[in-house]
Amino acid sequence: MKYELIQKSYEIAKERYAGVGVDADKALDELQQISISIHCWQADDVTGFENLGNLGGGGIQATGNYPGKARNIDEIRQDVEKVLTLVAGSHRLNLHAIYGDFQGKIVDRNQIEPAHFAGWMQWAKEKGLKLDFNSTSFGHPKSGDLTLANPDKSIRDFWIEHTQRCRSISEEMGKFQNDPCIMNLWIHDGSKDFTVNRLKYRQILEQSLDAVFAQKYLNMKDCIEAKLFGIGLESYTVGSYDFYLGYGAKKQKIVTLDTGHFHLTESIADKISSLLLFTPEIMLHVSRPIRWDSDHVTILNDDVTELAKEIVRAEALDRVHIGLDYFDASINRIGAYVVGIRATQKAFLQGLLEPITKLREYEENGQYFERLALLEEAKGLPWNAVWDYFCLKNGIAVGEKYIAEIQQYEKDVTGKRV
Repeated sequence: MKYELIQKSYEIAKERYAGVGVDADKALDELQQISISIHCWQADDVTGFENLGNLGGGGIQATGNYPGKARNIDEIRQDVEKVLTLVAGSHRLNLHAIYGDFQGKIVDRNQIEPAHFAGWMQWAKEKGLKLDFNSTSFGHPKSGDLTLANPDKSIRDFWIEHTQRCRSISEEMGKFQNDPCIMNLWIHDGSKDFTVNRLKYRQILEQSLDAVFAQKYLNMKDCIEAKLFGIGLESYTVGSYDFYLGYGAKKQKIVTLDTGHFHLTESIADKISSLLLFTPEIMLHVSRPIRWDSDHVTILNDDVTELAKEIVRAEALDRVHIGLDYFDASINRIGAYVVGIRATQKAFLQGLLEPITKLREYEENGQYFERLALLEEAKGLPWNAVWDYFCLKNGIAVGEKYIAEIQQYEKDVTGKRV
């Protein structure tokens, strides 16, 4: 697409948006500031670099065996660097604890230290990235069905120690990058079939979390993530949304909303305004569930668009952290990254371009027909011309042009991995 055509289309779109009271230039400036925390585990199907042998399980499953996945830290970094050439803006990289640089040594999860992530910190600094972090409770000989909620003190203490160490690592990351590291805590704990001890396990989990969070830090932020169910743990999840919502509100922790961790008919967008009243901030893990938490690549669908719009409507961009969480191993992994990141940015652009001032005026005046009509008409406004101009301004591929770049990268790089 020629520069002149993109520029002309944007000027027309800009004028059209001005007609409904929207400043397109301002929307682009705000979109430029939105950072997305890109998940490292899409690059290698949640394998990591431990030498313990990832056992899988723990309520998650990566499906597919598309060739070319990253096999080591260097290849993950290479792939992420390629992704960053195809998306606009300044972003973050989200690491799981199993992605440390262990130098071929066996380092159990209750032994990990900031030194194992020093290389990641230096690399991120060189690439202009900030880091986020996650504890890893799944895929370990001590995972089983229960970790932090385990009645066995020895197992429970192992996972408490692991999570405490993850917080310490996050603190060092935050110090190094002079920006708080967001550390997410998700555990798979639950039961495949009925349990008569629902309260007991949740009491244990509360006590474990209190122990984990006892140390106060200044350079990291804690997030707690719920889940509806895990594979093989379908009947009961200790860390349910109700549990973490209550704990987060009581202890002033950030609650993570993973869009794949709720009933399919449940509106995650509707939760934003409630959480903002009672918790300090919100962490998003944007995914695409299909019948279950299947971690399909994020696309520009109604769920993601409404979620982004609600955040913008609440004027909460400074209180909501946006991350991705999917791991599709059935398609080109670089392509999966780029499609998901771009789709999320498009959703927020639509939110930023919404004629909210006029919509609120209609609502306050009880003009509900007018509000509905403008909401409908806004769907057809030329946001895609604004998006193309955003890509052009950032020097990245406009439209579908990135497909050819990813195909070439597959030919030159990932296709040669055995």
